[in-house]
Amino acid sequence: MLTQQDFKQLAQKGITEEQIKTQLDEFKTGFPFLRLEAAAAIGKGIVAPDADERQQFVDAWNEYKAEGKKIVKFVPASGAASRMFKDMFAFLDADYDVPTTKFEQQYFDNIEKFAFYDALDEVCQKNEGKGIKQLIADGNYKAVVANMLKEKGLNYGQLPKGMLLFHRYPEGVRTPMEEHLVEGALYAASAGEANVHFTVSHEHMQFFEQKVADKKDGYAQKFGVKYNISFSEQKPSTDTVAANPDNTPFRNEDGSLLFRPGGHGALIENLNEIDADVIFIKNIDNVVPDRLKPETVEYKQLIAGVLVSLQKRAFEYLSQLNSGEYNHAKLEEIIRFVQHDLCCRKPDIKELEDADLVIYLKQKLNRPMRVCGVVKNVGEPGGGPFLTYNQDGTISLQILESSQIDKSNEEYMRMFTEGTHFNPVDLVCAVKDYKGQPYNLPDFVDKTTGFISSKSKNGKELKALELPGLWNGAMSNWNTVFVEVPLGTFNPVKTVNDLLREQHQ
Repeated sequence: MLTQQDFKQLAQKGITEEQIKTQLDEFKTGFPFLRLEAAAAIGKGIVAPDADERQQFVDAWNEYKAEGKKIVKFVPASGAASRMFKDMFAFLDADYDVPTTKFEQQYFDNIEKFAFYDALDEVCQKNEGKGIKQLIADGNYKAVVANMLKEKGLNYGQLPKGMLLFHRYPEGVRTPMEEHLVEGALYAASAGEANVHFTVSHEHMQFFEQKVADKKDGYAQKFGVKYNISFSEQKPSTDTVAANPDNTPFRNEDGSLLFRPGGHGALIENLNEIDADVIFIKNIDNVVPDRLKPETVEYKQLIAGVLVSLQKRAFEYLSQLNSGEYNHAKLEEIIRFVQHDLCCRKPDIKELEDADLVIYLKQKLNRPMRVCGVVKNVGEPGGGPFLTYNQDGTISLQILESSQIDKSNEEYMRMFTEGTHFNPVDLVCAVKDYKGQPYNLPDFVDKTTGFISSKSKNGKELKALELPGLWNGAMSNWNTVFVEVPLGTFNPVKTVNDLLREQHQ
């Protein structure tokens, strides 16, 4: 099935023949749906700390930072902004010339409120000889949109989302990349240093690096920190082969195999190369202006405080188990911690002899840990927090996407639609063991949680394979805890008109 030419292509990407065979087999067999016990809720897997507890956790985080630990803010930023402008691309292609849909009308009625208005006005003057107001007065709406989206203007249709102008300040305008630098200084700096890592697509790397270099010194001065900023690309070795509808490899017109990016789950490899004690993960477009940052900062510190408090106890228990100095009462205490605080339950735990119980407890305690902020469900798309059955028969907390749920199971669909919370990608992770050694994160991926989607290329149907998502199956075998955070900490920008929301003004 594979040719000599294919083997050369695989070698260039760093993909083994075995990986390809596994992927082609997965197209044939598909992936199993997850078994659900319940949607997580307050008191059932989701913690909602009161004011006193919140302060204790914030204090715990600040004490931890004072120990000079290495903290990194990890920002997946490789997404292009093209999807943000889907409606405006449609307007350019439409057979009418004036704003007609609600979306188009909202855009033009509020155009002066966008942080990129002045920059857009400038390129319109340069390219059209007229500013935005004059073009609109002339009924030339499409020229305004073309100058926003096309290469001759701002080129927003092709730029990464992190490089668009999102927020306006008296002293100027800011991109999401800059807002993440500010956040890094406010809650993730330790010993006067703020470490920020961006994952960027290959074609935008140079541009991103240049923009960061231009901006970072100003923020370093403003916040009194030294920035250490690093970048990585999704690895070619994490691309997945595409298949025809009959599950044979899909080939390009020149006969070569078609590979596609493996989705955000591929970033577990990038995360694995970060040297840090604690890593914050947050999407590039989920940022707010400075006036709304205090709430975000407080809750980031809070979830980090929950993480380091739990990790400290897990490490103490591991040391006791490894020393052999414990009695049955201590084992009972550790079981309660694993089941209650880490939300990992083993239904038949009472049947284990003490020796097997110790092995089980060590295994569950000695894993990467993450605390995930979850917000009340307001109908935004996103993964939901669930209690699910794992491969080893335990029940623990997971973030699930709808693609992982059997839609023919009425009870599961009810759990998904009636879930009270969802995960806005607001994670803080502990990735070293109790001896200070980094975990090898790919070892904790549940490989059975990928999924297959239908796509097309040049009019031909194909099947695409997505790796287990970064905060879904790629972190499946981590200790996971959910904490309720306010809706104000979640302000993603999925369309250009989202920038008109009060939270981005």
